[in-house]
Amino acid sequence: MPGWGESWRNYRRWAFRLPGQGFPAARSKDNRGVTDASPLSFELTQRIQHAIAQAGGWIGFDRFMAMALYEPGLGYYTNRLQKFGAMPASGSDFVTAPGLTPLFGQTLAVQVQQALQATGTSEVWEFGAGTGALALQLLDSLGDAVERYTIIDLSGTLRERQAQTLQAHAHKVRWLDAWPDAMDGVVVGNEVLDAMPVQLLQRTGGVWHERGVVVQGDAFAWEDRPTDLRPPLDVDGEHDYLTEIHPQAEAFMASLAERLLAGQGGAAFFLDYGFPEREYFHPQRHMGTVMCHQLHQADPDPLVAVGQKDITAHVNFTGVALAGQNAGLQVLGYTSQARFLLNLGLAERMAANTLAERSQAQRLVNEHEMGELFKVVGLATGDDWSAQGFATGDRSHRL
Repeated sequence: MPGWGESWRNYRRWAFRLPGQGFPAARSKDNRGVTDASPLSFELTQRIQHAIAQAGGWIGFDRFMAMALYEPGLGYYTNRLQKFGAMPASGSDFVTAPGLTPLFGQTLAVQVQQALQATGTSEVWEFGAGTGALALQLLDSLGDAVERYTIIDLSGTLRERQAQTLQAHAHKVRWLDAWPDAMDGVVVGNEVLDAMPVQLLQRTGGVWHERGVVVQGDAFAWEDRPTDLRPPLDVDGEHDYLTEIHPQAEAFMASLAERLLAGQGGAAFFLDYGFPEREYFHPQRHMGTVMCHQLHQADPDPLVAVGQKDITAHVNFTGVALAGQNAGLQVLGYTSQARFLLNLGLAERMAANTLAERSQAQRLVNEHEMGELFKVVGLATGDDWSAQGFATGDRSHRL
């Protein structure tokens, strides 16, 4: 595959699993009427099996994940299956914050507007815009502060939906399939980093292996091979341990920094679920964080129902921040989603809305829902301004 610095593939979920917690097993059939033997899943499976054969019988999980999610026309984010929605009855698999309540985008717009003013720019960039709900909320809120809204998203089916959602702002919106050489403005990414392919590392009997995928009969199976790869931190203990490393997310951040610095400058804000490094590689988190989402249920097996469900991993925010910083960006802050949104006035917006709207918005800040598991990191080409979203509760010192 091309490196993430040269091209970018649309990414996205949210679920949290503590060590030892389980989820329902993946189902081979759902209420879409799609089975593993469906033409879509069958063709994708055949294509991945061919890639495994061409690679000598084994591919790393990062390549498997990339094909399962982004193989043109067949992968989860490039096929026409319903993905976004509040309820499984619609055939959807998950809901993201902009789909819960427009207060999310309206509140985030406060930070985006401050960043536009601080950087002297007028363009917003969004990676992986989903249904276009967040773009609509930002454009409605920001008005004339935004002259152009650029979406980088390779999913043609999602692009069609975004265009319909954003009809009122069609004169401002454009879509790109690849990185430009330089970028000016404010970048936003909500649940983008979690769906970038990861490599799996498994320590067994004190020896580190890379976990990959092979074909057994007609099915995919795991196979571990010894490797020199290691997590960025030593994991204490001698117990078996499964985790992820995130070279593609880090390359993405380095490429973003390169292009912002090549332009007139800007800032970037990423909201996602994850941890700083010392929490990510805690000795007790021995089962890894890879998770699948289908029909609003979570399961830990990405090797079945390929192309029919989302595959994600939690974000190592330390690695993301360091990749941006090492490439020349300054870290504006890092905090929980709850603290970030409250700093930007979410509570006041909730108070002025209906009970139903307040109830939905509460999910954005509740500790047991999105408020604590989701984090926000901000980076910019200069450090001569303080981002309002990190005014209190900044946790940059924990990265």
